[in-house]
Amino acid sequence: MAIIRPFKALRPQAQFAKQVASPPYDVLTSKEAKIEAQGNPASFLHITKSEIGLSDKIDVHSAEVYERAKDNLAAFIKRDILFRENKDCYYIYRLIMNGKSQDGLVCVSSLEDYENNIIKKHEFTRPDKELDRINHIKITGAQTGNVFMAYRNVAAIDEMIERYINTKTAVYNFTADDNIQHTVWIVSDSDAIQKITDLFRTEVPFTYIADGHHRAASAAKVQKESGKNATEDAGYFLTTLFPASQLQIMDYNRVVKDLNGYTKEDFLLLLEPSFIITDTGAEAVHPKVLHEFGMYLDNNWYRLTARNGTFTDDPIGILDVTILQNNILDPLLGIVDQRTDKRIDFVGGIRGLSELEKRVNSGEMAIAFSLYPVSIEQLFNIADSGNVMPPKSTWFEPKLRDGLLTHLIGE
Repeated sequence: MAIIRPFKALRPQAQFAKQVASPPYDVLTSKEAKIEAQGNPASFLHITKSEIGLSDKIDVHSAEVYERAKDNLAAFIKRDILFRENKDCYYIYRLIMNGKSQDGLVCVSSLEDYENNIIKKHEFTRPDKELDRINHIKITGAQTGNVFMAYRNVAAIDEMIERYINTKTAVYNFTADDNIQHTVWIVSDSDAIQKITDLFRTEVPFTYIADGHHRAASAAKVQKESGKNATEDAGYFLTTLFPASQLQIMDYNRVVKDLNGYTKEDFLLLLEPSFIITDTGAEAVHPKVLHEFGMYLDNNWYRLTARNGTFTDDPIGILDVTILQNNILDPLLGIVDQRTDKRIDFVGGIRGLSELEKRVNSGEMAIAFSLYPVSIEQLFNIADSGNVMPPKSTWFEPKLRDGLLTHLIGE
């Protein structure tokens, strides 16, 4: 059963909340982060992407970058932009995008659960990305990146969170520049804290990492490396837990640089044994059902419907990302490993199909594929089976903002 606990969050004074809150560190390049934080000395990007205050030529993984992050964090506290809660609390974090809301519980989750697979994973992690966050956590003494988690709905938890929201005043409530509304409530009542803790321990057998595998893996390795010197706080990592029914997974689309030597006509012929092809002309294809794909090639859209025999019923084989890999990317386009092949790139569904057209029309890419989103139940099934998804299978929106709630692991 899931072990969670409240924590003393490092958080902004209410008047600075909107200025501090920043996109997750891993969705922006250094250049984008520098533009995002321009003119805003309170942006948390000065801590999570601290290279923006250094030379453009600096190695973003150098010790100087992490030391600057540590210094900036200390400066934010000294300037009273950030302060630490005086008691352990839970926090409720509501995100509203396009009129749809989702309410998550911000807490710290047990790294023992992570190691024992009570916390389920569905992605491999990359050592270079882990090392970056390991260094950031060790040097700053803070877990600044929130791990986005999910759990199967429990009515008693849903009801308690809804009741709390309806009877308490939020400490933060603002709409970010991308029109996503962020609202945070503090759960400081001891009885409520104990009840929430007990409900997760007795009613939630597993939690699932939706977004943030590298953040979680890095926190676990920091604890291991610290050994006997690890603090009690280092045995937990910063998480926000959402009930599955409220989550939305968006499509995660692909663009490829070339047709691997094929002409357009030959490529279409090669697709026919595996797909029913419908020419839709200028009408963009946003797949409406499982096993349907859009393909943009030479200023033209096509609908591809997978034929029987192109997929299996197992948790991995039934995924559209698997169908695409096994029937197009690998055998036709020569892309064996999507993680390492430089000829393929990934476009989150939040950017829309126009981004696919733009990448192809510019000549940068030759072909684009739009996919039907993975469902949350598919994600759960894969994690429960002990398998991992193909790379770049899920894109969650809206995303939690960095800086609103930080977990300190130092003394």
